[in-house]
Amino acid sequence: MSTDQNSHPVIDKTAVRNAATVIVVRNRMGKDPSILMGQRGAKAAFMPNKFVFPGGAVDAGDADVPLASPISDLCHARLGEQAPDGLQLALTVAAIRELWEETGLALGERGIWTGAIPADWQGFAASECLPSARALQYVFRALTPPGRPRRFDARFFLVDADHIVGDLDDFSQASDELSHLQWIKLSQARQFDLPFITEVVLAEVAARITDLTPPTSVPYFRNNDEASLFLRLNGTDMPKTG
Repeated sequence: MSTDQNSHPVIDKTAVRNAATVIVVRNRMGKDPSILMGQRGAKAAFMPNKFVFPGGAVDAGDADVPLASPISDLCHARLGEQAPDGLQLALTVAAIRELWEETGLALGERGIWTGAIPADWQGFAASECLPSARALQYVFRALTPPGRPRRFDARFFLVDADHIVGDLDDFSQASDELSHLQWIKLSQARQFDLPFITEVVLAEVAARITDLTPPTSVPYFRNNDEASLFLRLNGTDMPKTG
């Protein structure tokens, strides 16, 4: 990593970062389910003013956070395709952490932490909850096109709101990264100012909203310097990288 004239590390903000995004569905099997979204700030470098799902980049320490329960074997296998070895844990932990930081909602199981609690997880642990990926379903992957101010290799996870511990309408512990946090009817979500990829993911979610099983095939919208490709992660034709 390069440094500036004061010997501070210089981070390449255009480098692709692994990221996790969480689509929380409320009343999933009901007549008109809702999803949790918030609005990014007007000064945000990435997707300003857009309504998005909670999510963000994987942190270095995410791979060191233990889970009360892992993600399903099928989702674990799909997460490992076209990805470096061992990234699955960091991605699922990042999903739970970002959901907590941006909404104040805890996805996990009741329990008391043992051992040292990382700084990012102090509030989560205080809720007497342990992070659990058991209910997460890996449903989509998208790579930000070149030329954007930020680039993310984002994995989208779908989770039923019934697995959230606590009050689904209490956002008091949320950071200020997303404003106007709200449950939006899935049927009305496209009336909001959404990024293109969010609209694509919404269509995928709507198509499988009543299917409670993890998808065996995961869409992958891969954008690079050569082309934009819409692929499928299905365990047969996507070689591992890294």
